[in-house]
Amino acid sequence: MSANTEIMSRAEVDLREIAGDVVARAMNGGATAADAIVREATEFSTVVRMGEVETLKEAGSRGVGLRVFQGKRAASTYSSDFSAEGIERLVKGALDLVRVTSEDPFAGLPDADVVGSLPGDLKLYYNDVYSLPPEDRIDYARRAEQAARDEDPRIKNSEGGGFDATTGRKVLVNSLGFVGDYQRSYCSITAVPIAQDEKGGMQRDYWYSAARSLARLESPESVGREAARRTVRRLGGRKVPSTKVPIVLDRTIASSVLGCIFEAASGDSIYRQSSFLVGKLGEKIGGENITVVDDGTMPGGFGTTPFDGEGVPTRKTIVIEKGVLKSYLLNTYTARKLGLQTTGNAARGLAGNPGIGSGNFYLQPGPHSQQQIIAEIKRGFFVTEFLGFGVNLVTGDFSRGATGIWIEDGELTFPVEEVTIAGNLKEMLNNISEIGSDLEFRSSTACPTLRIDGMTLAGE
Repeated sequence: MSANTEIMSRAEVDLREIAGDVVARAMNGGATAADAIVREATEFSTVVRMGEVETLKEAGSRGVGLRVFQGKRAASTYSSDFSAEGIERLVKGALDLVRVTSEDPFAGLPDADVVGSLPGDLKLYYNDVYSLPPEDRIDYARRAEQAARDEDPRIKNSEGGGFDATTGRKVLVNSLGFVGDYQRSYCSITAVPIAQDEKGGMQRDYWYSAARSLARLESPESVGREAARRTVRRLGGRKVPSTKVPIVLDRTIASSVLGCIFEAASGDSIYRQSSFLVGKLGEKIGGENITVVDDGTMPGGFGTTPFDGEGVPTRKTIVIEKGVLKSYLLNTYTARKLGLQTTGNAARGLAGNPGIGSGNFYLQPGPHSQQQIIAEIKRGFFVTEFLGFGVNLVTGDFSRGATGIWIEDGELTFPVEEVTIAGNLKEMLNNISEIGSDLEFRSSTACPTLRIDGMTLAGE
């Protein structure tokens, strides 16, 4: 048995060696360039419903993906088989595919002078997410659900409390000599109670806490209580007449609007001419209070990585500054298509070409609390949930079902349901009159509370 075969057949082999060996085999087989990603992960997940364990999963996974180039032709393959035979099939498959694909003048690895990795500890991995024995992880889920059920007598049922923990490692090697490697951890607690009013009407809502470290999670009890509060405030929802009033978006759903901005600024959308931001670089597209940032370097961030899916160091990119569109978000391919430079936003799974992914994507906060923003509104609508998806990124048209709470004389009064909010993203960016001070990252995209004027509320 050769040394390489011995390496490939051993489960404990270093992932860097696997990735490096795969790239070397591809280059020896005739590729002009190649990169390989190797990933391994462990996952624990449980849901406790009405005090009993409903689902329980603990799993491990490993996979390797290879991308090869022959001139301007590209192809990729992936496998979970790390045996010598599996690796051989992986490499041969990619080399066979690349010979029959079409040429693309923009295909290829990044330029050698832009690859690299951020130095230092980015606080992405904590081993305490697996420090609890399984029964204690299950107890976290049980405690979250029980706290929700105990919080209010109107909580009659539950979709469960949950606890998740994952750890993973990613290695990227390419034929330019780049070798990158990092670990990440994640854990979360959720509670999804169901409330019922005296007329039999039922509502559900949820709350959660997520962190890279178990020590940074909110307590299961606080998660359960907040989930219950959010659920019971929806009871007795009613319709309201169609009107135009100020709309206040809770930070938990304002991030979905920000997500639309991310998609519109993505290089894929721009070069395909499928975004309302095409051709708008350097132009004013929003109010001066709008500054949107993508930062893949924030220590501990959910969107932080030392390098992107192509081995380019992540960075902080100002996308919109005081209402002016400053940058698109690009990987190597889209940057070449547009005659620009990559912003280190390549995102890649094991198979296929890189897409566009965010770092920590956020709207810079303003000076006022959510309570202060609501207190200034005579009549308005506080939105707590969007339903469905009705956004046209080409035109910017925005129309989504919503539920929330009616605002009267600066106070939250009664729950509202079965309404639709309509407007246009281009106008919305100019009509954000207030931005909250409550920016908080519970995922890689975060947005404070927003007040948007000029939107249509379609009800009765």
